[in-house]
Amino acid sequence: MFIETETTPNPQVLKFLPGETVMAAGTREFTSPEAAEASPLAEMLFALGDVSGVLFGRDFVAVTAAPGVSWSDLKPLVVSVLLDHFVSKAPLFASGSADFAVPAEVDEAAYDDADADPDVIAQIKDLIETRVRPAVANDGGDIIYKGFREGVVYLAMQGACSGCPSSTATLKHGIESLLKHYVPEVAEVRAA
Repeated sequence: MFIETETTPNPQVLKFLPGETVMAAGTREFTSPEAAEASPLAEMLFALGDVSGVLFGRDFVAVTAAPGVSWSDLKPLVVSVLLDHFVSKAPLFASGSADFAVPAEVDEAAYDDADADPDVIAQIKDLIETRVRPAVANDGGDIIYKGFREGVVYLAMQGACSGCPSSTATLKHGIESLLKHYVPEVAEVRAA
């Protein structure tokens, strides 16, 4: 087995491609060792001590190095953990834990406007799902719809997108422009 790596726009994050499906659908992010207990793989990555985030995507694992950690030291350790996991065909999630992606709409109620047109919300979600998320996944990240209120779309950035130096530009110039073009009701996009 060979695991490829790709850089991302976020210098703290590398994207690891095992050449097989990691998650059949959705994404799952871990931002602490406690959260990583749901996944033996994420738990082993955090156990390296220099990892501050893990994101499972369809065909990749994005790993965030802790501040001040050199990828030249960490990369071989991460590759070793990934190789052991995928060669052994170990389960991605611990038994009894949720073995699926966290639903994208988990916190939606906090942001959605009760008076918003459901067709507008459906159009926004469709554009995010079909145009934005695949592009962002190419960079080792994910963007989750959180809600729409008074012309503002709220999105949560995960993986390589979270804390990326170019995330504001992506959000404002890329995603906001796309949504405004197709959905005139959208006035602005903000990080949730």
